Amino acid sequence: MYQYTEFDRQFVRQRAAQYRDQLERNLSGSLSDDDFRPLRLQNGWYVQRHAPMLRVAVPYGELASRQLRVLAKIARDYDQPEAQVYQAAQAAQAKLGTVQLPTGYGHFTTRQNVQFNWIALDRSADVMDLLASVDMHGIQTSGNCIRNITSDERAGIAVDEIVDPRPFCEILRQWSTLHPEFAFLPRKFKFAVSGAQEDRAATHWHDVGLHLRRNTAGEIGFKVLVGGGMGRTPVIASSIRDFLPWNQLLNYLEAVVRVYNRWGRRDNMYKARIKILVKAEGQRFIDEVEAEYQQILDLDGAPHTIGQAELDRVTASFVPPRLATTVATSATQAPALSESEKTDYARWLKQNVAPHKNPQLRAVTLSFKRLGYAPGDATAEQLETAAALADLFSAGEVRVTHDQNLLLPWVLADQLPALWQAARQAGLARSNIRLLTDMIACPGGDFCGLANARSIPIAQAISERYQDMDELHDLGEIDLHISGCINSCGHHHSGHIGILGVDKDGREWYQVSLGGSDGSTLSGAAVAGKVVGPSFGAAEVPDVIEAVLDTYRRERQGNETFIATLRRIGMEAFKVAANGARQWAEAELA
Repeated sequence: MYQYTEFDRQFVRQRAAQYRDQLERNLSGSLSDDDFRPLRLQNGWYVQRHAPMLRVAVPYGELASRQLRVLAKIARDYDQPEAQVYQAAQAAQAKLGTVQLPTGYGHFTTRQNVQFNWIALDRSADVMDLLASVDMHGIQTSGNCIRNITSDERAGIAVDEIVDPRPFCEILRQWSTLHPEFAFLPRKFKFAVSGAQEDRAATHWHDVGLHLRRNTAGEIGFKVLVGGGMGRTPVIASSIRDFLPWNQLLNYLEAVVRVYNRWGRRDNMYKARIKILVKAEGQRFIDEVEAEYQQILDLDGAPHTIGQAELDRVTASFVPPRLATTVATSATQAPALSESEKTDYARWLKQNVAPHKNPQLRAVTLSFKRLGYAPGDATAEQLETAAALADLFSAGEVRVTHDQNLLLPWVLADQLPALWQAARQAGLARSNIRLLTDMIACPGGDFCGLANARSIPIAQAISERYQDMDELHDLGEIDLHISGCINSCGHHHSGHIGILGVDKDGREWYQVSLGGSDGSTLSGAAVAGKVVGPSFGAAEVPDVIEAVLDTYRRERQGNETFIATLRRIGMEAFKVAANGARQWAEAELA
């Protein structure tokens, strides 16, 4: 993991102190709410449906166990609403059918951050101090700026890796943090970086996606994708540079963001993202970027050229940990497995354990998709358990994944049985990774003030119906993504099955789409799913999903995956099945 320098630590501590001063002035009345709002947003503090929400930055998904323990403390001691606030929230949710709103937990997001939903604003400065004590913060997790840099959760360890992207992610983080020219862009701006053959970072769906590669001479460079995004207008990013020398990365990105800052629309927030500019201008946008880049090189003297010494300095923080080869102790020896456990263990090895660049090691995913919890939610106890597992089995490091789970990157192969036993006891060893119940879902209308409908009850209803592990493994790998509104925080556009909450006359309805892809090898080229028909009521959605999956089981050939069957036979049979489920439900109600 990258080791913060004293400069980094001083910067984060000063930022926390600055926020405390801003908060105190706001609470005393000397700083208005309107003036305070952009300041708190720049530090990750939103005001949501019921209470403030904090988004904590986790650059490129890497967390140390000590940081997990502080996140657990925040969940336990601070993510607890006042009785009056919670009672009012419960009363409002009761009208929608929500019985209990959870408190005291953290939520892993698709952009590798961690969120908390109940921290009182007057305690927020204390939380910022806690975060700063372990080199964490909420800087640029909100606002119209360059957001948290995301990457492949297997960065540095994947067997298909071309170049480790983490040093470049860290250089991007340092370059973009509080960049004076890009603090007030037309809209938020997101980078994703991949260094492997498999795109596990959904780079085609980002404002800028970067693919590390080597040319025929063995030189390192980047393929640059620009203009991806979801929301009201899903767009796949366009390639504007096939090979950019690595040392020119910041100069070129400076040009990209300058052109966007100059020409991005500020009169309409729905058309302000760079995807709209790229789609509208096409080659003209690319020409402007190239012209700006040449000016940076020729007139400005290429001020952001990355030197070899700087790359070496940052790269030195990402050497494999020495503890990874010495963690085996008597404390990690597992008892022999019973016959009934062997099947579960074999499935876990297949779904949750990935090969490693070091043949002695494995990468292991802890599943945070469990019945009774929203996808990606982790209680204080579970965060502490994950920290303990990281210390015992993974050199004190975890990674937040794009799919809202945690990955242990440094596990000795001969320690897998012991890890499985420990994770199973903690409820984190469910072998559903990449299966139907390993779904992505945003917090939706239960918490988010922007949402049109709730996501969590839909996720729970589908999970309840598909608890049989034999059935899940028979269905195979399926990406199910759920968003509570068109902002698409649940990435419904890229799901093999996507569910979007919409509002009609004050009621919750859900559109179902099929055939989306995030660009991974399993899913194929990135593409947005297509809606199967009119919206469905909440009670109908599980029946619709079942009808779609029954069609897949009937039509598949051999071990064919859901997405492969869908692409082979087309949408029509699935549309008929989905709308037939609606008619059946309506007949039952009649």
